[in-house]
Amino acid sequence: MKIIYAGTPEFAVKPLQKILDAGYDVAAALCQPDRPQGRKGVLTPPPVKALALTRGVPVFQPARLKDELSALAKFEGDILITCAYGQILTQAALDLFPLGVWNLHASLLPRYRGASPIQAAIAAGEKETGVTVMRTALGLDTGDILLSERTKIGERETCGELSARLSEIAADCLLRALPEIEGGRAALTAQGEPDTPVTKKIGKEDVRLDFSLPAKRIADLVRSANPEPLAFADADGLRINVFAAEGAERPEGSENAACGEILSDSPKAGFLVACKGGAVRLTEVQAAGGKRMKGSDFLNGRKVKKGQKLC
Repeated sequence: MKIIYAGTPEFAVKPLQKILDAGYDVAAALCQPDRPQGRKGVLTPPPVKALALTRGVPVFQPARLKDELSALAKFEGDILITCAYGQILTQAALDLFPLGVWNLHASLLPRYRGASPIQAAIAAGEKETGVTVMRTALGLDTGDILLSERTKIGERETCGELSARLSEIAADCLLRALPEIEGGRAALTAQGEPDTPVTKKIGKEDVRLDFSLPAKRIADLVRSANPEPLAFADADGLRINVFAAEGAERPEGSENAACGEILSDSPKAGFLVACKGGAVRLTEVQAAGGKRMKGSDFLNGRKVKKGQKLC
């Protein structure tokens, strides 16, 4: 069985590594093109490409896969495994593989279909998520399910931390799935209709903090955006990135403070901000262009003051 593995970011590295270590024949790695990274815009290979090259796996990086199907067919793959690849597949692409196209998706389908399932689950306050192996169909993450694996979401677990764990789980799921597929024993279950919207790619403006929400909603959004694109708020033109936050009680005498008002500039009390039903403590922050630090240390610098409004 010749495998074509399609994946791009760090999340997709561990499954490729595991099947290579297990001795599977990976004929090619299919990745998105190299992209500029950092302030200097240095052209950087995606993580899956970097691994593939160290393991001697040919790499194919079409800007538009649907325009390069003849080149993909030359690898003569029996099966295509996709994991956060980043391009929508056409029916012509699906038809190239006798054993089908199979996707590793980082949610318990049909919940959280789409581009940002990990962020969406954390932001929604979910206590559980997982990985699903499904046979790819033309709809967005709508294919029949082969298997899934559940895992708890830690109360303070960030998107980066959960992504790393789910990548390991995805690798193990793939090792369980491949013998079933190759042996013709893949028993599939149709998905139901999702009770959540299809998730979209998360941009910076999607994680601007809204202090009219309860503290838990704010803290969950902060976790979902860590390490990127990072939740933020503005204080009189100062951009403040927020890495961690937690619920707190309002200090005595601040019961009538407007949502978004800074309730304390004392390092001892912490960086407290009024929100719906109470307060939220910003425990780890960073001024734009500055260093990441504890909220209490940030207050020592007097970059913000009590009574100031965050928006």
